[in-house]
Amino acid sequence: MKNINNRTTQYDINDIFLKRYSPRAMSGEAVSKDDLMTMFDAARWAPSASNNQPWRFLYTMNGTKEFELFFSFLKGGNQIWCKNAGALIILLSKKISDEGKENPYHAFDTASAWENFALQGGELGLVVHGMAGYEMDLLKKGLNLSDEYAPQIMIAVGKHGNIQDLPEKLREREQPNERKNLDELVFEGNLH
Repeated sequence: MKNINNRTTQYDINDIFLKRYSPRAMSGEAVSKDDLMTMFDAARWAPSASNNQPWRFLYTMNGTKEFELFFSFLKGGNQIWCKNAGALIILLSKKISDEGKENPYHAFDTASAWENFALQGGELGLVVHGMAGYEMDLLKKGLNLSDEYAPQIMIAVGKHGNIQDLPEKLREREQPNERKNLDELVFEGNLH
C-alpha cells in the first residue's frame, strides 16, 4: 500500500496512477506544441483492436480563432475555467475500420489513447482535464463531422494556475479524489 495525493492504494501500483487527477485551475500560459506532440505520441502507442487506431485528436491553441470555435462547444460550467487553458482538444473515434467495416471497439480503443495522453501530460507537469460537458450537436455541426466519426470527449490542457482564481464552488473540488475499493469493482468468475 502507498499514499500519494491523499489517495491510498490496496496494492503497490506505479505512482503515475496516483499522481494523475483532473484539476481545473490553469494559469492561461501557453502550452508548447512540443509538449502537446509528446502527449499525442504517447496516445499513439495505446492498445488497439486489430491495430485500427481509431482515435483522432483535433487541437487548437489559446488565442486562435479555432480556440474560440472549440470553446463555443463547451457548456457554460466548463467555459468558466477553460478560458485559461493553453489548448483545447476534441477526441473523436472513427467508427469504421480501415477495411471499411464497422468497428465495435472504436470507443474502447480511443479511451485507451486518452489515458496515455492524460498520463503523459501529468508526467510533463501539465493540467489535463477531460470533459463530457460540451454540446455534441453543436460540435458535429461546427466541425461538419460525418457520421463516420463519434465525438468522445473534449480536453483542456494547461499549466497549473491558482486555485483561488476559480469560483468557490469549483475550489472545493480542486483536489485528487478517491476510488472505490477493489471488492466493489473486481469479481472472480461472476458478479455475485
